[in-house]
Amino acid sequence: MTERIWEVFRQQDEGDPMVHAGNVNAPDDELAVHYAREMYGRRGESHRLWVVARDAITELDDPDLLRPPFDRSHKKPGGYIIKHKLEAAKQRAAAETGEGSDE
Repeated sequence: MTERIWEVFRQQDEGDPMVHAGNVNAPDDELAVHYAREMYGRRGESHRLWVVARDAITELDDPDLLRPPFDRSHKKPGGYIIKHKLEAAKQRAAAETGEGSDE
């Protein structure tokens, strides 16, 4: 029986994202789950594990596939920065308070 490479993803706590933890070599999915549990879950450091055969993962590395099909730059909030307006309003309020205390 030939061994396959299985990628292991783990979640540290409920609600955390799944992150790649490493991989294990095993001839079948049952043994891969056992090895993954031993390597990445034995000490209780993982809340959840995903074990996926490496050959079942589809890789997208073509830049044309990763680029959005349409220009959606209008959806990015780059043109309207409230921080500057808030700072100007605070300065105006401080100036008005300062003028009122002189009278």
